[in-house]
Amino acid sequence: MSSNLNQMNWVSRSLSAVWHPCTQMKQHESLPLIAITKGKGAWLYDDQGRVILDGISSWWTNLFGHANPRINQAICEQLEKIEHVMLAGFTHPPVVQLSEKLSALTQGNLGHAFYASDGASAVEIALKMSHHYWRHQNKPAKKKFVCLHNGYHGETLGALAVTDVAIFREAYGSLLQEVLTAPSPDARLAQDGETAEDVAKRAATDLETILSKEHQNIAAIIVEPLIQCAGQMAMYSPAYLRQLRVLCDRYEIHLIADEIAVGCGRTGKFFACEHAGIWPDFLTLSKGISGGYLPLSICLTTDTIYRAFYQDQTKHGFLHSHSYTGNPLACAAALACLEIFETDNVLEKNIERSKDLANAFAWAKIDPRIEHWRQQGMILAFDVRTGYLKNPNTFPREMFSASLHEGVLIRPIGNTIYVMPPYVLSTNETIELGQAVQRALEQVLA
Repeated sequence: MSSNLNQMNWVSRSLSAVWHPCTQMKQHESLPLIAITKGKGAWLYDDQGRVILDGISSWWTNLFGHANPRINQAICEQLEKIEHVMLAGFTHPPVVQLSEKLSALTQGNLGHAFYASDGASAVEIALKMSHHYWRHQNKPAKKKFVCLHNGYHGETLGALAVTDVAIFREAYGSLLQEVLTAPSPDARLAQDGETAEDVAKRAATDLETILSKEHQNIAAIIVEPLIQCAGQMAMYSPAYLRQLRVLCDRYEIHLIADEIAVGCGRTGKFFACEHAGIWPDFLTLSKGISGGYLPLSICLTTDTIYRAFYQDQTKHGFLHSHSYTGNPLACAAALACLEIFETDNVLEKNIERSKDLANAFAWAKIDPRIEHWRQQGMILAFDVRTGYLKNPNTFPREMFSASLHEGVLIRPIGNTIYVMPPYVLSTNETIELGQAVQRALEQVLA
């Protein structure tokens, strides 16, 4: 009896005790919370027995399905050895093996890994490393950062400073460091006759204007390669990244590639930067690296930057730490994910999965209410024309709710509907995802 009572009250108990992230809690008076009790593959199960297709990989984290037996086994095996040990003064096999494998995936261009737990923390690490590096180079004036219009990098103070999303800056702007903001290469900004590459080149030219004036004061520029995810899935040409690498070299500025959302195969290659044939000075990973199992984030950097901190005095080291840095269980989960990539030819199979995704949402290409249909690998998005929205402010919640009613989890950003499913969807499940989103949209726009 007590167990049944607990299950029936999960939602009310959560509302009484839990402050949920990025949420106006009052909205749950009309939009009920859903208590998830288990997951399997691409599916979530709630306490009422409903099944929900996870169309956004549980906030872009889950790569190989919920309760994946291989990842489960890897974590259980590691549990029998050591669950956690501090990484200051100690090391352990999973963190060494993971660091080696990630370096190899960059062809050795990024040979040193610094660990944290969440994506924003990895961004903080990259920003602090860049700032501290220039002090070691006797260039203390180089302490400003450049970010892109509509970019997002996290919600700790350093990461939020280089985030250009209005709702966050309006709330916390008075706490933040001043940064320089460059135009976005978002292909949706194309003028008549322009291609995505033309937009990228125009944005790079505008960026150079900033860098040529301010380079002596700039430590680094941070970008999300190919896709500004929280910026309504703004996609852009790899030409921008190529030009960006040239400009950073020309003006002695670090390039930070935030691959927290777009890394780990999302764009069709393991790292999004590979589409441009370039490597950054810092590359941050999180979300999918542990398969959506455990908090883990990583900042990869070059031997040049690592060596700048390799000195006799402690104060010249990189003075940053987290209690759970390099947690063995999280590293074991990440190693299991990398093994799945290798043994199951995931990137090759995702080419076919991305075709399935395009076919499942082909209806959106010809719907006159929709514009800017776009896809990069396993991320697909389109925008609902604002003229068809009854209330642009409530559309995301209405679409979220209607989609759940149709049995799928999506989370629109403004008027942008997107899907970013796990890499385990069958063709039939992908079709089901597309049809459910279409039905939900018809309900909301009716």
